[in-house]
Amino acid sequence: MITLTNEKEKLTAAITGEIDHHSARSIREEIDANLKRSLPKELVFDFSGVTFMDSSGIGLLMGRYKLLCSMGGKIVVRQVRPQIARVLKLSGMNKLIRIEEEGEEENEDSE
Repeated sequence: MITLTNEKEKLTAAITGEIDHHSARSIREEIDANLKRSLPKELVFDFSGVTFMDSSGIGLLMGRYKLLCSMGGKIVVRQVRPQIARVLKLSGMNKLIRIEEEGEEENEDSE
């Protein structure tokens, strides 16, 4: 399940449950439709409710990364559980997008 929130130039996508090949498509479609309407400068994924993620989640993030880059924006993934953070780091996603693990405080001044 996904809940989208627009505020100023930021779109937040709060995802709950699993991100796998079954759910990634509908999540992607919902986010992309909103991105094209609202044209935000930042896309924030709230992973606090994500219980599992496979390679489909990496594809989801990579596709949105490319889309946001083409729009001059950036992506942040917040409240990532340690096991999912490991998957993201092993894939190299941490070199492209900011990943904040559970318990890390948001720091807008870090960039």
